[in-house]
Amino acid sequence: MNIQHSPVHLKAMIGDYPITHQLLSGQVSSSRYAFDFADVKVPNTAFKRTVRDLEFDVSELAIVTFLQAFDAGIPLVLLPAVIVSRFQHPFLMFDSRRGHLRPQDLRGKRIGVRSYCVTTVTWIRGMLQADHGIAPEANRWITFEDAHVTQWRDPPWAERVDPSRDMLQMLEAGEIDAAVLGAPPADKPYIKPVFADPVQESGNWYAQHRVIQINHMIVLKRSLVDEHPDVPKALMALLEQSAGSNLSEADQIAHPRGLSKVRPHLDHAIDMVHRQGLTRERLPLESFFHPTTLID
Repeated sequence: MNIQHSPVHLKAMIGDYPITHQLLSGQVSSSRYAFDFADVKVPNTAFKRTVRDLEFDVSELAIVTFLQAFDAGIPLVLLPAVIVSRFQHPFLMFDSRRGHLRPQDLRGKRIGVRSYCVTTVTWIRGMLQADHGIAPEANRWITFEDAHVTQWRDPPWAERVDPSRDMLQMLEAGEIDAAVLGAPPADKPYIKPVFADPVQESGNWYAQHRVIQINHMIVLKRSLVDEHPDVPKALMALLEQSAGSNLSEADQIAHPRGLSKVRPHLDHAIDMVHRQGLTRERLPLESFFHPTTLID
């Protein structure tokens, strides 16, 4: 007599991307695990819920937030799968009506950012530090929010302003010299990227470093993995099925899956984050994963 077991329901918060779409839509599923996806339109708005409240069994999470959370002892396990990556060159902007501004001109400038530890901001600081010799403390970072991880305290070279202030208006008024924005405002052509040709700059950066700039990966609650140690491997298999043959060659490069493919990109990110003082220790990446995902 066969006994049918009900699937284990997992509360999940993951965005709808090419690599995850079939999983979210139910086209790819598991008889052992059922996912109850939270109604979150913009995943980064729920990252605090992931690391502060451990609200989700399975969650998308920015890589810098994960590294800081792990460093703070928050019990999360990483999956070796990149679900969001992009080169950050287009997002550092300035008001061209005030004159020309190049990356090497930014030393000593006031730069507006939503939060000091935002992953996009961290990548931009990393590029300024490595490629232009501008250390994070050489600038004044104007912030509007605290970090996702409550244990983090902004450094002395960060300045908090009233969160009701508008960063773009501050840029136009000359109160800040540059800003990290989500997108250039369509009706303000004078707001331009500091990296004058972001596409070319991104290509040059990739040619030099041969790594992608990771934004988001997936994490699991450690308590879930302790209770169900097959979850990490099962979820990796579901992600592989979800990606299927739908991803272009460029998308496959931008979304590596499996430890051997993820390793060089993640190692670069770990080094960069630690170099900026965002983590206390530079831990080996194997420490972030469950043993079942350490073998491709």
